[in-house]
Amino acid sequence: MNPDTVLEAFAAGEITQQEAKRRLLGMTYIDTGCAKLDHHREVRCGGPEVVYCEGKTPQQVLEIFEELMKCKGRVLGTRASREHYEMLPASLGITYDPVSRLIIGEESNNELVGKIMVVSAGTSDLPVAEEAAKTAEFLGSRVERHHDCGVAGIHRLFSVIENISGVSAIIAVAGMEGALPSVVGGLVSQPVIAVPTSVGYGANFEGLAPLLAMMNSCAPGVGVVNIDNGFGAAFLAHKINMQIHGR
Repeated sequence: MNPDTVLEAFAAGEITQQEAKRRLLGMTYIDTGCAKLDHHREVRCGGPEVVYCEGKTPQQVLEIFEELMKCKGRVLGTRASREHYEMLPASLGITYDPVSRLIIGEESNNELVGKIMVVSAGTSDLPVAEEAAKTAEFLGSRVERHHDCGVAGIHRLFSVIENISGVSAIIAVAGMEGALPSVVGGLVSQPVIAVPTSVGYGANFEGLAPLLAMMNSCAPGVGVVNIDNGFGAAFLAHKINMQIHGR
């Protein structure tokens, strides 16, 4: 039964309003037994439901991916292990990136629009930076990457900032003391999304030090997501990009 059939049955008096509501609500998600998959999320929120794989068994990830690929033709899994990936059949057309720990399945590539810049402080921040970059590309934004631009060699950042025309938002990823987003925020007019990482020595406190530093930034126009949350930064940057480009 599709939504039109439910509405016709309600209009004809064959079912009550409560029953119509119950049936329509059930059509907004798929119950796999281990998860309720929200396949209408893209309609409401501008981006599809994404599978957080960490903590799920390979079998659960398989069941979820099969349903989403069948329903939507594309799916993104974050924080995935190789065991998760190896459980998925080749027929799903799945790829795995061990750096970002993303599993990506899609029937065809989106036409990428606009531009988001991802700037990371050091090579050790690359996993979080690539999680952000690849997520934004999956959602449909064009991404420009610049790695190892930390403030310890700040001259490396200046040539990057010179090429900022056409960028809708900047994702700045840094661990250690987390200074990069403040510096970037003081040089550009675009919104800066700061991502603290858990990279650093003992007093980094597994990302708490850069998180607090970024939240206390004196540069205007800097917003902060949670520690190591490249996915969240990408989703926000993508929404900004889509607003600018009328999508």
